[in-house]
Amino acid sequence: MNKADTAFVLASAGLVLLMTPGLALFYGGMVRKKNVLGTILQSLILISVVSIEWVYVGYSMSFGPDVGGVIGNLSWFALNGVSNTPSPDYAKTIPQTVFMIYQCMFAIITPALITGAFAERVRFVPFLVFSLCWAIFVYNPVCHWVWGKGGWLGNIGVLDFAGGLVVHATCGAAALAGILVLGPRKGYGRTSFMPHNLPMTMLGTGLLWFGWFGFNGGSALAADEIAATAFVATHLGGMAGMLLWVVMEWLFQKKVTTLGAASGAIAGLATITPTAGFVGPNSAIVIGCLAGVVCFLAVNAKARFGLDDSLDVVGIHGVGGIVGTLCLGLFASTSVNPGGVNGLFFGNSAQFFIQLIGVVAVAGYAFLVSWILFKVIHSLLGMRLADDAEVEGLDSAEHSETAYNN
Repeated sequence: MNKADTAFVLASAGLVLLMTPGLALFYGGMVRKKNVLGTILQSLILISVVSIEWVYVGYSMSFGPDVGGVIGNLSWFALNGVSNTPSPDYAKTIPQTVFMIYQCMFAIITPALITGAFAERVRFVPFLVFSLCWAIFVYNPVCHWVWGKGGWLGNIGVLDFAGGLVVHATCGAAALAGILVLGPRKGYGRTSFMPHNLPMTMLGTGLLWFGWFGFNGGSALAADEIAATAFVATHLGGMAGMLLWVVMEWLFQKKVTTLGAASGAIAGLATITPTAGFVGPNSAIVIGCLAGVVCFLAVNAKARFGLDDSLDVVGIHGVGGIVGTLCLGLFASTSVNPGGVNGLFFGNSAQFFIQLIGVVAVAGYAFLVSWILFKVIHSLLGMRLADDAEVEGLDSAEHSETAYNN
């Protein structure tokens, strides 16, 4: 066991946890003021709900002994057998408890990301039921497929350094399913849904960017050169995404916005995530630039399809995660990470198609199961706010609170 690695991963876990309240502020600033507390709470409450799920079943389903390449068994139920000694299968220089809690932070923020898609129109209790079921039936299996010992996608060579598939593709697919099942907000296409507090969103952007260094850098699971590679790639991907997004704004709209800069940064960070530990600085900049262009176009295309993706989860996280996963099959290099692979541009065309299999399998599965969950929970519990409650706002109708007393 290495004390430096242990300290590094513990610090990284704290950074990843910080991303959830950062996300709460990022989303909270973009909704109307009557919905800000309800939107923030949807992220924060998942720290509790998903942590409980992770301790009792989530960690064992995701990383426990393999069953047919599909799921981990429940032999680690309630963390039975998870000790302060290193695991022979995961992170061999840190206690397994440290690996467990680090991965818990990923499990928390992933369903929180989905909330941006149906912001301002979902009841709290059905939302909790959906989030718990989604963690069990979508996140845990996909996590095992890609990162678990014996998972079938990992076995065929699919790579995902820090969550392009496990986090961003799953939440993007789920967001699309939710939009289709729940429908648009009342007045969509006729009413202005302007952000009520963009400084709050910018603060959330800063916290997310800061936390992303733990998200990606910590995924090396050691204080080593791969962590350094991921740290550098993360920053370069985020800054390039921001730059190209505002360039696209200028070309298409003749103006640059703070919301666009924030969106571009998050798009770049999401897109570099699956590749962060496998690519060099120049490749990271190219990937970030692709994120700024492709995610901008995706976000601006939603209106043509009548999709009320309130806070652009599909266009930024879903599209970004998929683009980044495919870019791994293009830009990965063993000269950067000897434990990785070469991509198409370094002589190995097969890896791109392996990554494509991962994208199709994960996005397809996450969309289908999420759609079923939304349908069932909506029909049994009614996920949508009533029309009068939606006009009143989440804060008052669901929580009897107000963010601003004036």
